[in-house]
Amino acid sequence: MIRIGIIIGSTRPRRNGDRVASWIRDLAAKHAGDTADFELVDLAEYALPLLDEAVPAAQAPGRQPHTRRWAERIGTYDGYIMVTPEYNTAAPASLTNAIDYLHHEWGGKPVAYVGYGIYGAVMAVQKLRAQAGALRMADIGPQVALSLHEDFLHFTEFRPRDLHTAQVHGLVDELLAWAQALGTLRPASPRARASH
Repeated sequence: MIRIGIIIGSTRPRRNGDRVASWIRDLAAKHAGDTADFELVDLAEYALPLLDEAVPAAQAPGRQPHTRRWAERIGTYDGYIMVTPEYNTAAPASLTNAIDYLHHEWGGKPVAYVGYGIYGAVMAVQKLRAQAGALRMADIGPQVALSLHEDFLHFTEFRPRDLHTAQVHGLVDELLAWAQALGTLRPASPRARASH
C-alpha cells in the first residue's frame, strides 16, 4: 500500500493548518479507498530547532536524536502532501527548516501542495517547488489554493468551498500515480544500503 505523509507546515498557536490537513486526509482517504494510507505529520510534535547539524544532510545522516527521529518518520513515506500557509510570500520557517534537515529521505518521491492564505499561498508554494527540485523530488502540478477570504469565516473558521473537493481528488490521483511509478524506479538510499 502506498503511504502518504500529510505534513502540517505551521507550528503557530491557533494555526489553521491542522484543520486543513485533517480535511485533506479525510477527503483523500475516502477517494483513494484501500489503495493508499494517508497520515498526518505535525511539525509541532517534533519541535525541531533551527538546523543544528554540522554536516549537510546530502553528505551524511544527522547525528542529533531529533534529526534521527524526523528522518525515520519521513523515510517511511512514498510521497507527501505539504500543507502550508504563506508568511511574507514564503512558507513558514518551521517547514523549510524541517525540509533542510533531510536529503535522501525526500529524493525520488512525489510531493503535492495545499496552500492557504490571502492568495492561496501560491508564492510560498513556488518557493517550495524550487526547494523540491534541489532535493530530487517530483513536485506534481495540481495545487489546492485556499483563500482566507473565501474558504475561512472571519479568516479563522475553515469552511472550504465545494469546488475544492474535485481539486483534492485530482491532486490525490496524480500524487498516487507518481508515487506508484517512482516507487518502482527509486533506488535504495545510501543509508539503506549501508545498513545491510
